[in-house]
Amino acid sequence: MAITAKWRQHIEAWQRSGLSQAAYCAERQLNVRTFTARLSDYRKLPQPESAALIPVHVQPSAPAAIVFTHAQGHRLELSATVSARWVAELLRCLA
Repeated sequence: MAITAKWRQHIEAWQRSGLSQAAYCAERQLNVRTFTARLSDYRKLPQPESAALIPVHVQPSAPAAIVFTHAQGHRLELSATVSARWVAELLRCLA
């Protein structure tokens, strides 16, 4: 079955939530069996073969830290004493 935008949004929200499938479904009054079936369909979708740019929003924080925040909520906080060369190498490895 094709994944509708509604189910894609639910699956991506569940992934960000940190909740179990059952807890996510209970909070949103979704049928857990239907959710599991749509998740299975979602996981079968073709994955991109090449690396893609990931939008990252860099926010100023306390002067003693460098914080990278991903659109999906992932957060990487580094000490301000980390060298720029090391950060550049980290970003190169993640690409």
